[in-house]
Amino acid sequence: MRQDYTRMVEIANTGAKELGFKDVGAMWRAGYDMQPDAFTAMLDRTWGQVKPLYNALHCYTRAKLNEKYGDAVQPKTGPIRADLLGNMWAQDWGAIYDVVAPQGAGDIGYDIGELLKARGDDPVKMVKIGEGFYTSLGFSPLPETFWQRSQITKPADREVICHASAWNVDNKDDLRIKMCTKVNATDFVTIHHELGHNFYQRAYNKQPYFYLGGANDGFHEAIGDFIALSVTPDYLVKIDLLDPAKVPDASKDIGLLLRQAMEKVPGLPWTLLVDKWRWGVFDGSTPTTAYNKAWTDLRLNYMGVTPPAPRSEADFDPGQVPHPRQHALCALLSCPHPAVPILSGRLQAGRLERPAASLFLLWQQAGRREAERHAGAGRVKPWPDALEAFTGTREMDGSAILAYFAPLKTWLDKQNKGRQCGW
Repeated sequence: MRQDYTRMVEIANTGAKELGFKDVGAMWRAGYDMQPDAFTAMLDRTWGQVKPLYNALHCYTRAKLNEKYGDAVQPKTGPIRADLLGNMWAQDWGAIYDVVAPQGAGDIGYDIGELLKARGDDPVKMVKIGEGFYTSLGFSPLPETFWQRSQITKPADREVICHASAWNVDNKDDLRIKMCTKVNATDFVTIHHELGHNFYQRAYNKQPYFYLGGANDGFHEAIGDFIALSVTPDYLVKIDLLDPAKVPDASKDIGLLLRQAMEKVPGLPWTLLVDKWRWGVFDGSTPTTAYNKAWTDLRLNYMGVTPPAPRSEADFDPGQVPHPRQHALCALLSCPHPAVPILSGRLQAGRLERPAASLFLLWQQAGRREAERHAGAGRVKPWPDALEAFTGTREMDGSAILAYFAPLKTWLDKQNKGRQCGW
């Protein structure tokens, strides 16, 4: 598909230029209301804050893979072979948690998927639970059309794209999700993420057409990831899924944190490098003759991963990349320790404490209050205004991620003592 992709870049750039932008990358970045250099500097600064945590996770994971596969497959030093990380793009390492789980603390004492199966919950029931999370915070239930029109399970009569997504088809109330839901922990968390899109979409649906969207391109994904952090043991107890006597004690915190880090932390450099590759392609600094080299170099630079076999310009690895423009909201606010309930500890309908979901109510209330002046929810205001209302700061900051994972970072540093980290 390289030739088709190259042609697509030409066509897309032509359209962007007709709209007054230098190229498609510049058009994308314009959605953040910042000068391109300032925007890039902000991302690099934020990633620089979080990189030590990623490096420690990389070092520990590489050592565990070396123990499992040996030097011939995964050397003790250098980059990690991407195909060993349990994900086609190496952006989520959660599938190999069993390989890296800490001795004595890796088993957190329960599996959400097994708990759901034991109770007889099916995919529709899982979505109902997710809806209940939001209605318990004071939001109206999903419309009946959601249940009639959503794809919750994979159709038996045709092939479909199973990548989970959320939709507001008419920009009003035609909310839907599209998933091939399985009864497991991953899809249970994903449901809470995807419904975050739907409830956010409905929060700003009274705005004029051009303001129907998130505060910036990352806010939608950020909301979902923030909500996903609330699927805590405390929450599972509140929905009668987990026996209170089986809530993990503090000795399991490292296992909980490591599982979350394996799922989320690699996605941070991944999203950054994918966008940087695309920006280079669109602005011409990455020529068509170097598409694959630029891709491989960026993955090595940012993630310390390498393909399992030699690649050349006869290959086009970036062609299989899904949409990447996602930013974890945990980087934008002070996330509590996972043993402390986030939203799940505040499930009295309509009564919220900062920062738990207050941004949702802010959007809804502002949208109703200021709709006539077009200065409320959605894209009406610059995204730092929404960020400040939620977190008290107008700037992205990675220190919250470091605080959230601080116990894990201390533990990883101890495990990595004497190892040659980096690549």
